[in-house]
Amino acid sequence: MTLYVNLAELLGTRIEQGFYRPGDRLPSVRALSVEHGVSLSTVQQAYRLLEDNGLATPKPKSGYFVPVGRELPALPEVGRPAQRPVEISQWDQVLELIRAVPRKDVIQLGRGMPDVLSPTIKPLLRSLARVSRRQDLPGLYYDNILGCMELREQIARLSLDSGCQLSAEDIVITTGCHEALSASIHAICEPGDIVAVDSPSFHGAMQTLKGLGMKALEIPTDPLTGISLEALELALEQWPIKVIQLTPNCNNPLGYIMPEARKRALLTLAQRFDVAIIEDDVYGELAYSYPRPRTIKSFDEDGRVLLCSSFSKTLAPGLRIGWVAPGRYLERVLHMKYISTGSTATQPQIAIAEFLKGGHFEPHLRRMRTQYQRNRDLMLDWVSRYFPAGTRASRPQGSFMLWVELPEGFDTLKLNRVLVEQGVQIAVGSIFSASGKYRNCLRMNYAAKPTPQIEEAVRKVGAAASNLLAKAAD
Repeated sequence: MTLYVNLAELLGTRIEQGFYRPGDRLPSVRALSVEHGVSLSTVQQAYRLLEDNGLATPKPKSGYFVPVGRELPALPEVGRPAQRPVEISQWDQVLELIRAVPRKDVIQLGRGMPDVLSPTIKPLLRSLARVSRRQDLPGLYYDNILGCMELREQIARLSLDSGCQLSAEDIVITTGCHEALSASIHAICEPGDIVAVDSPSFHGAMQTLKGLGMKALEIPTDPLTGISLEALELALEQWPIKVIQLTPNCNNPLGYIMPEARKRALLTLAQRFDVAIIEDDVYGELAYSYPRPRTIKSFDEDGRVLLCSSFSKTLAPGLRIGWVAPGRYLERVLHMKYISTGSTATQPQIAIAEFLKGGHFEPHLRRMRTQYQRNRDLMLDWVSRYFPAGTRASRPQGSFMLWVELPEGFDTLKLNRVLVEQGVQIAVGSIFSASGKYRNCLRMNYAAKPTPQIEEAVRKVGAAASNLLAKAAD
């Protein structure tokens, strides 16, 4: 990626995070040239890119400014979960979300679904067709319990971008990232064990804890920097925590990327207290910045980090192909996989390996990152325009999920029931908490290309929220 794009992304991130407020003058071209050791023309190109993206406005003889009209919602508050292990609840609400049948008359804003209509997916569809037509029928046979060797080799190559040095033998192919997380948790923990999680946290991982009879200890999490290391250290001192499970890159649902120094500090904590880390990196490839952020696994020298990911968010969830690099827990994870699903479906593995080997993945990712970043800005503008005053929203640094916080006491369960009757569905905030917190929050998906129908759906969410707040005030 060229220097001017890197510089534009750096400045854009500072604007998004509020370092430069609406109306503020941005650094001069000459000052940025000296600070970053680049030419004046590079800085000018970066500013032109920011101008194209609506993040900077030039004023003759005065420089560049943050547009005054760009008023973003305030960031969500840092959660205050109970500082004790709790039994996981909320299965009924999760089931309501995942059992919804796709319908043309319902705008689904709640599911974690990427845009699968991009033309950059077509080479994958051709690979799937080729594999199904091959006379030797490779897609119909069992493969190694570790998974297709060609795919594992390609994943090991991709892992270099996140700072990891993995070989094909370090990787186990799974049925989606969900199985990677489940096998990892099952390999380390037993019923009654305590798992520390970021809060809010991915509902799938927590429901795995529930199904396996474990308890979650929710750790307060900042919407820009991630899990509180101070609160985590106190929890580790107080409770016999068996593992830390979190999503540090393009977090679901908050969208932050944990700073590299904090990732290193987290690993140091885990070493000090001798606990494992289960790292969910399913969205890491979709970071808007370049190069993509490093994983905690990339700093791991004693094999205590189990890195989980999949192609469900970067390509398509229907492929059901994920993977885990379990480190020192490889044999246990393999056993857990064997007793749950056995070997993973072969045909999509071969097709994805072909897609990666053919050089199609990177162009696809570039297109998706650009699309998702633009969609994020548009979704934030819609939330500012259509939602009640005082609404807070996250600043995703990757992926395609927006976390929205309404006034305390608001009930998004009621909101969702109203919206379903209007042909819209959201993800209610309580499913992202072990104890049912965040009932006043919701998550919305902005992956699909914007349409008048999607804008109208967001408007309906905001209008319904305003109506419920008005009724509560009467």
